[in-house]
Amino acid sequence: MSSFVATLLRMGQNGEKTAWTYIYVPNAITDVLSPGQKTSFRVKGLLDDFPLKLVALIPMGNTSEVEDASFIIPVNATMRRGIGKEAGATVRVTLALDTDPLPQSDDLLLCLDDEPGALANFNKMPPSHRNYYYKWIESAKTHETKAKRIAMTVKGMARGLTYAEILKLGRN
Repeated sequence: MSSFVATLLRMGQNGEKTAWTYIYVPNAITDVLSPGQKTSFRVKGLLDDFPLKLVALIPMGNTSEVEDASFIIPVNATMRRGIGKEAGATVRVTLALDTDPLPQSDDLLLCLDDEPGALANFNKMPPSHRNYYYKWIESAKTHETKAKRIAMTVKGMARGLTYAEILKLGRN
């Protein structure tokens, strides 16, 4: 694991990232974690004493305000509450490359098995797209919401719909 100290920063006007809280990850750290990596990758570790898992380092390229950092870690509200800190505070960061397989929704896979066409469409998607569905379904707070999302996904996959089309279908 690689460790460093960073300051929580707040993004100014920057398109979709406006108002994000984040930290810069020094190039010396990212070069150890994943040498030569230019695209987003997952890490695990600690933010102070708050555990991190399945967290993406996002490339900032040459637009970085910090000369020796090309990646950021977005620090969401759950993480900020977990460490009890906001923008401007200093945090201790410990990171390792996260190579653990992404969690799947077993309930969704069981239901897709009952609909061969839906399963075929689901399996045609790249793993990153399937992960959107897994996260969306598993993030449901109630069994009813989870069941509704599974049903919407199976129906949508059977009809060859995209994620956005399935979400829109659920609002109607």
